[in-house]
Amino acid sequence: MRANGKIRLVFADDHAVVRDGLRTLFESDPEFVVLGEASDGEEVVRLATKLKPDIAILDISMPKLSGVEAAQMIKDKLPNTKILILTIHESEAFVYEMIHAGANGYVLKNAEKKEILSAVRAVAAGEPFFSPSVSKLLIEGVIKRTKAKPLIGSRLSFPLSRRETQILGYIAEGLNSHEIAERLNIGFSTVNSHRNNLMRKLDIHDTAGLVRYAIQHKIVST
Repeated sequence: MRANGKIRLVFADDHAVVRDGLRTLFESDPEFVVLGEASDGEEVVRLATKLKPDIAILDISMPKLSGVEAAQMIKDKLPNTKILILTIHESEAFVYEMIHAGANGYVLKNAEKKEILSAVRAVAAGEPFFSPSVSKLLIEGVIKRTKAKPLIGSRLSFPLSRRETQILGYIAEGLNSHEIAERLNIGFSTVNSHRNNLMRKLDIHDTAGLVRYAIQHKIVST
C-alpha cells in the first residue's frame, strides 16, 4: 500500500553507478520513496519481503539470483508488488521469460529518465509498460508467428463497437493506455474499460492475443 500517495520502491543492480543513478533520479521526485537498494538477487528478495514495496526494479543479470528467479520469488511472497525490469537485454526471449516470471514492465537501460519515470508510474497504476523498441520487437514476433501459423477456428463474428475497434488498433500498434488516452482525448480509465471489454468480448486475456486478433481481422496493417 502506498504511503501518503507516494510510490514505494526497491531496486537491484550489481553496478553501483546504476544504483546511484536510480537513487538520484527517484529521490529528486517527491512522488517516489526509495525504501532500499540491493546489489544481487538474494538481497533484493530479502529487502522486498521485509519492506513490501509497491514496485521492485530488477536487472536480469545479477549475482546469486537472476532477475527471473528474483521476480518469481518476490511475486510468490508479495503478489501485490509490481515488477519492473531495467536491463540492457533487448531480446524477445528475455521479455517473454520475464513476463512469465511475473514482470509488469520491461525498460531498457538506455531509456531517457522521463521514460523510466513513466514506466514506474504506469506499472504502479496497474498498467504494463514496455520500451517502444521492446513493444516493436514483441509485435514483430507476433506478426511473424501469426503469418507462419494462422489461428485455427478464427472468429467469424465481429462484436466490437467503433471505439473498441479503434482502441484495439492502437493496442496492436504498441501504444499503452496513457498514449491511447492522449491520442483519443479520453480518460485513462475509459481506455482501460474498453480494453477490459475487448478481452471479455473476444475471450482473449493478454495483449499478444489482442494483437493477433487485430492482425487476422485486418484492423492493423502488417
